[in-house]
Amino acid sequence: MATEYGQGYGYPSGPGFHEAGAEERRHRLPTPLRAPIEARSWREFGYVMSGLPVGILMFMFAVTMFSLGMGLLITFLGIPVLAAALAGVRGFGALERARARGLLGIEVAAPEPLRVRKQGALAWMGAILKNGSAWRHLLYSVVQFPWSVFSFAVALSFWAYGWAMLTYPLWFWLFPVYGGQGGLQLYGDGMHRIYLDNPFEITVTALLGLLITMATPWIVRALTMVDRVMVAGLLGPSRLASRVVELESDRGVVVDTAAADLRRIERDLHDGAQARLVNLAMGLGLAKEKLTEDPQAAARMVDEAHGEVKTALQELRDLARGIHPAVLTDRGLDAALSSVASRCTVPVQVDVDLPARPAPAIEGIAYFTVSELLQNISKHARATRATVDVWRVENRLMLQVVDDGVGGADVSGGSGLAGLAERLDAVDGVLVVDSPVGGPSRITAELPWRG
Repeated sequence: MATEYGQGYGYPSGPGFHEAGAEERRHRLPTPLRAPIEARSWREFGYVMSGLPVGILMFMFAVTMFSLGMGLLITFLGIPVLAAALAGVRGFGALERARARGLLGIEVAAPEPLRVRKQGALAWMGAILKNGSAWRHLLYSVVQFPWSVFSFAVALSFWAYGWAMLTYPLWFWLFPVYGGQGGLQLYGDGMHRIYLDNPFEITVTALLGLLITMATPWIVRALTMVDRVMVAGLLGPSRLASRVVELESDRGVVVDTAAADLRRIERDLHDGAQARLVNLAMGLGLAKEKLTEDPQAAARMVDEAHGEVKTALQELRDLARGIHPAVLTDRGLDAALSSVASRCTVPVQVDVDLPARPAPAIEGIAYFTVSELLQNISKHARATRATVDVWRVENRLMLQVVDDGVGGADVSGGSGLAGLAERLDAVDGVLVVDSPVGGPSRITAELPWRG
């Protein structure tokens, strides 16, 4: 599971570099001045504007169907009406997730599908009536409407007044030409009237409009943050369902890893120690036949067989160490990691500060994680020294491997680090890689502490 350090990195060049430079030049305009004309601001404004008609439809459907269903519960007809209401709001939920994805750029996964254990309409109605996600969709259809009315009014008012005041110098002439007054009336009663008609007042109006226009995108963004929370919290999968999916994925990783380890052990036994033992048996058989005819040749064959036995024993020791080293079981992480560090091609300083030993499974994962990382350093990092630190923080076991090599390690792209990250993720662990080009590389692993 080795990954190439420094592969695919170099000085900034090529199309990506020029695109980044063009992006930087395009964004030289300050953020407050850029926000009113950004595509993101217009998309968020469009989301708020489209939220009101969608909210009216959802609210009318949800309230009408739910009220009708509850009123008909005295008869059997209330159950299918309620089931139809829940199915309908789930459909509206799919529309809302698509609208949020297209205009707000948030990805909300679809809720867990209905689990219908039997065939038939009654089984389907029972499943949807017991589905918590459907009831959350119904709640969203009710609470989204008053919020959409509020956000629609606020966003439209700020947007309209801001742009109208900002562009007032361009259209104030309409009042004296067509309205018979000097400008926009700011105040008026039976005795006095105040118009925005002189250059100073027109300029102040435009500046005030500029401030409102610059503030409007941030106000709209704050409004859409509430929508983001509602969509993610009410229209997405529940935490329990997400956890079940995560555990199923982790179980698949564990099974695949165990199968790969078994295949590796079988291959090493077949190609290594088993082949040597077969050669040993053949050599001893030939030596037995020559023992009476040519004792010296038989002695040479026995001597060669003795060397084969030593090599086979060493391969078996290495294979057993790869499965689970005895020093880890007997003496813990400190001694086991010191043994691994002694076989590294660069000097490695090991510092293990643990109040007690973790569970054997966590201890084994920590050992093999550090072993993999030190193998990567030996093969690819071109480092002169490395350090290994192991400590405990509350209920987490922390591992950190640092080297002064060329850097460029990347957890993406299907590398060995990606496989290592998947193994850690299977036990709720985390792998963080900080490896800039040119080094140094700092790889931190976090595992749950289980005593």
